[in-house]
Order: sequence, then C-alpha cells, then structure tokens
Amino acid sequence: MLNTVASFSSLYFATLLLLLSTGLFNTYMGLRLSAANVSELWIGALIAVYYLGLVLGARNAHKLILQVGHIRAYVASAAIVTTMVLAQALTANLWLWLLFRFVVGVSMVAQFMVIESWLNEQTENAARGRVFAFYMVFSGLGTVLGQLSLTLFPRLNHEPLIFAAICSVLCLVPVALTRRLHPAVPVPAPIMVRYYLARVPMSLLVVFITGNLTGAFYGLAPVFAVKQGLSSDQVAWFLAAAVAAGLLAQWPLGMLSDRVNRSGLIRFNAVLLALVGIPLWGWWVLPFWALIVVSCAFGALQFPLYPIGTAFANDNVEPDRRVGLSAIVIMAYGLGAGLGPFIAGALMRFIDTDMFFIFVSGSAVILVLFIRPQQVTGEYLSEDAPTHFVPMSELQASPVVAVLDPRTDPQTDVSGEPVPQEG
Repeated sequence: MLNTVASFSSLYFATLLLLLSTGLFNTYMGLRLSAANVSELWIGALIAVYYLGLVLGARNAHKLILQVGHIRAYVASAAIVTTMVLAQALTANLWLWLLFRFVVGVSMVAQFMVIESWLNEQTENAARGRVFAFYMVFSGLGTVLGQLSLTLFPRLNHEPLIFAAICSVLCLVPVALTRRLHPAVPVPAPIMVRYYLARVPMSLLVVFITGNLTGAFYGLAPVFAVKQGLSSDQVAWFLAAAVAAGLLAQWPLGMLSDRVNRSGLIRFNAVLLALVGIPLWGWWVLPFWALIVVSCAFGALQFPLYPIGTAFANDNVEPDRRVGLSAIVIMAYGLGAGLGPFIAGALMRFIDTDMFFIFVSGSAVILVLFIRPQQVTGEYLSEDAPTHFVPMSELQASPVVAVLDPRTDPQTDVSGEPVPQEG
C-alpha cells in the first residue's frame, strides 16, 4: 500500500494542491459575495458555470493534450487557472467573474485528464483499485483542507485569493518535474445517451440529483451558514465537517451496499436526507455545535449517494460497456451540478435563505418518489453483479478517470462500438 502511494506521490500531491485551491476558492467566493450582499442567484450561477466548464471542456482538453503533450497542456492550463483566480481580485464585475469561472472549469478538466492519464497508463490491472482509491482520498482531503485553510485568514480581502493562486501554481511543480514517460491519452468513449437511459434510468437520476445537491452545497451552503450568524472560521468548519463526514461514511455504506438491495438503500438514504434538513428549515436557531452535527449527518448521507448510484448503474450494464457508462455518469453529474446552484440560488433569492435545506429535502423526496426497488426487474443485471462498491470523490470531472475504476477493463471495453440491435 505504501509503495503504491510512494510510486505516484508526485501526482497525488499535485491533486491535493489542485483541490486545496479549488476548495478554498469556492468557499471564499460564497462568503465574500454574501458579505457584499450579492444575490444568491449570482453566487449559484458562478458555481454552475464552473461545473459546466468542467463538463464541456473535456473534448477540447483531449485535443489540446494530443497537440502539445501532457506537461505543456498541464502547465498552460494551470497558468490560465491561476490567472483567472488573480483576475477576480482586479475587478468586481460579476459578468466577468462568470467568464473567469467558466474558463477555470474548462482549464481544470485538462489538468485532471493529465494526472489521470498518467495514473492509468502506469498502473497494472491488479493495482487499479488501490491507485483509484488513493486518488479519491487525496481529492477529498484537498477539498477539506482547502475549506479549513480559510480559517488562516481573518479578513475576507484578497489574501485568500492569493493563497489559492499559490496552491494553483505549486501544483505545477510535481507534474513539471516528473521523470515519468508521457502516457497515451485514452480516447473518450461516445456518449450513447439513449442506450444508457434505457438501461439505467434510476441510477442516472440518482447521479443527476446528487450533482444538483453537490453544486448547490459548494456554492450556497456558505451563504446559508453566514445567514445563520456564523463567522468565517465557523463556516469553514461547517463545510469541512460535511465533506469529511461524507468521505468517512463511504466505507461503511459501501460495505452495506455490497450486501443489500442498492435501490432500497438509496431510497432509505434519501428518506433520511429529506428528514435531516428539517431542523434547518428556519423554525429554530441552532447553536454552532448542533449545526456541525446536522452538517455531518447531511454529508454522511449526501456524498455517498454518488458512488452508490454509480455502483447501482454498473450492476445493470455489461462489463465491456462500463467505460461508456462512466462517461454518461460524469455528464449527468456535471449537468446536475450546473443546474442545482441556479435552482437553489433562485429559491434563496426570491423566497428566503432557509430555502437551501428545503431544496435539499425536496431533492431527496424526488429520489424517494422515483427510486422504487419493485421496479428493478433485473432484466439487464450484469454477470458480476453486485459489483464492488468503489469510494469516489464528489468531483469526477474527467472522462479519463473512467478507465481507472477497477470495475472497468479498458482492454476489453467496447463502449466505442455500436450497440447490437436486439431481435
């Protein structure tokens, strides 16, 4: 295990710094704009365009890497991300901020693709599970540390922006100085929307709703926390508690999902998620410790939904078409993460800030209504179902990560080939 970490330490460290910068910036942006009385709709939009950039930039990132190589593509993308972060310190024009955040999303997906290509190329099939798991751990750890690093800055001035830019620049060093050979770039699998919608509609709904919740959380949970009277330091702990609890809860829930009906587990999880937000509907003013408890419960229920939903999808798709499945899962998640902040932001702007957790409960109720175990016929059940649960970070931006998933086998995958017609 230690040898696995050591062999890819430079790539893991680059991932840690990259997510540290992003985690800090997203929280800082929500706090700063909230302090300036900027509409929640604008804050949600800024997070939404970032996620849309991640989704829409994958194809262009693939072309860029093919044209100039991995290191040059990574260096250029990191430079653009750093420039966009610093540019937000030079202007208060929110229309420009929308452009900056979209460009950051488009550029960051190239960085993820470079790191994931290296991990995939130089990992044997037997070790892909461990390499993937450590990549997810470092991704999540970077996000948590990014949020907690906000406690280093007592004022919401330009200092957190500078620190985020420093981390963005430092993530260049491990990749630029690596001695590893350039890997090949996996060709993105075609997204056969109709095929996968017919096979795994419930799973894709779970992933889409989870994307809505995640995008809204990173953009608007800081705004909600500020309206509860929390200081900047307390907001950082409020967010970090949710993410950390979500990461830790994946292992016990994952083991449970391998032993019980996954659709039933998702529905039960959604029921609890709908209930856990009720104390924050605006009926009571909770002390800080109670807010942390609710935040942990929220994170433990919400963040595992994505990997459980993905495992549910893998149960019902042939093993040789799972790379394509991962591509459409990422697309559904990204589209949800782009839509969720808009909806939650509009509710908070035009009704009340407490609508954030009402939005959470409402999203969970949608899962309760549409995820029905009795409707899972088993018609498309794969030969290796139930597939093993694989812990996953809340951010899955690059289609290259699909071939790192131990449930896929890139050497035998036929996702790029036409689907045989039945009958």
